[in-house]
Amino acid sequence: MALRSDIGRIRLVNEDRGWCEELEPGLVVAIVADGMGGHQAGDVASRLAVDTFREAVQGSTAALTVDERKTLISQAILQANEVVYDTASNNEQYHNMGTTVVAALLTDANGVIGHIGDSRAYQWRDGVLTQVTEDHTLVNELVKSGQITPEEAAKHPRRNVLTRALGTDEQVEVDVKGISWQKDDLLLICSDGLSSMIDAAAIIETLQQDELDLDQKADRLVQLALQAGGDDNITVILLHHAEDTELEG
Repeated sequence: MALRSDIGRIRLVNEDRGWCEELEPGLVVAIVADGMGGHQAGDVASRLAVDTFREAVQGSTAALTVDERKTLISQAILQANEVVYDTASNNEQYHNMGTTVVAALLTDANGVIGHIGDSRAYQWRDGVLTQVTEDHTLVNELVKSGQITPEEAAKHPRRNVLTRALGTDEQVEVDVKGISWQKDDLLLICSDGLSSMIDAAAIIETLQQDELDLDQKADRLVQLALQAGGDDNITVILLHHAEDTELEG
C-alpha cells in the first residue's frame, strides 16, 4: 500500500488526512478525509474524522461478512460525523467545519467502500479504470438531471459546492457499496486535489506503467496534480491485491 499527501502549491495548511493499515492478515483499511472550514478548522475536522474512524474499526477481523463490514464502515463514519459535529457545535472557532470522507475495508475476496462528499474511490482492473463513488456535489446533481454536461461540470464556477459533508449536520447519509476484489486489482482513493486537477486518462496512464511500483505510482499522481496547478491539497492512497492473494504491504 502507498499513501501520499501534499499541501499543493496554493494552500497554507494541508487540511487533508489519510491513513491505511493492514489490521490483520487479509484485512486492509484505508481512509481519506478532505477538511473544510476557515482558520485551520478543516485540518481539525479531517483529523477528528480519521482518528474516530480508526478507533471504530480497530479490532475488526477478516472473518466479518460483507454485510457486517458495510455496517461497520457506515457506523464508523457516522461516529466520526457525531464527533466532528459536536466539536463544531461546542467551539466557536470550529463553527461550520466539516470534511469529506472516503474509506475502504478490503479482504482477499471483496471490499466495501463508504463515502460522503467528493473524495473518490477508483478501481483499476485489467486496464479499465472505474469510478466507484459518486460525488455529492451540486454540479453532479446538475449533470444527473441533464442541465449541464460532464465537461461543463469540470469547469463550473460552483464545482466545489458539496451537497453532503461529514460533520456539518447532526444527521448524514453514508453511501456504502460492495466491490469485488481480485488478484492484481488496484484501488485508488483520493481527495479532489487529485481528481479535480487531472483527468481519468492521466490516472490510467500512470497506473498502467508496470515498471513503477506502488509508491512510485502514488508519487507520480501527486506530481501530475502539482504540475496541473496544485490548487488544493492532494492525498492519494493506492492499494494492490498482490499475486499471492495477500494484500501487498
